[in-house]
Amino acid sequence: MNDLDPLRFPIGPFRPDPSLSPQKRSGFMDEIAAFPAKLRGVVEDMSEEDLDTQYREGGWTVRQVVHHVPDSHLQGYVRFKLAITEDTPTIRTYHQASWGETEDARTGPVDHSLDLLDALHKRWVFFLRALSDEDFERTYQHPEMGEISLGTTVQLYAWHGKHHLAHVELVAEKG
Repeated sequence: MNDLDPLRFPIGPFRPDPSLSPQKRSGFMDEIAAFPAKLRGVVEDMSEEDLDTQYREGGWTVRQVVHHVPDSHLQGYVRFKLAITEDTPTIRTYHQASWGETEDARTGPVDHSLDLLDALHKRWVFFLRALSDEDFERTYQHPEMGEISLGTTVQLYAWHGKHHLAHVELVAEKG
């Protein structure tokens, strides 16, 4: 690991649990459900200067991270829906770095993305809790990462929220 890794991956890299029990899966859904309020709680008292601070050299600003999360989680929600309604669909990737450089991501009010994230997670978690054990075995084909199960995907997005919350907390702790 180089010296930037703790800043880039403050909670460590994603490592899926291959023996995912229904109880553990429910815990990941709880994390997804709780994430929007946690993120809002950290950024709500940040100044504009704090929001425009990078969490690490060469990284995104807090504002860009906040806008990235619903962009990413919308993709996740769609991946779940596709995998439930189609047989091993091939999903489309997107250029996260480019999305993070659009004007809305660089300068837009964070409340827009926080509100979107809150609504998205309510809908997403309602959907997730209705799935059966067998549904979480369904898969989609990622063009770069291969075949991925929904059991792994629910873990990924729970991790993703904690990962970016830790980035935002790095700036909040300095402020």
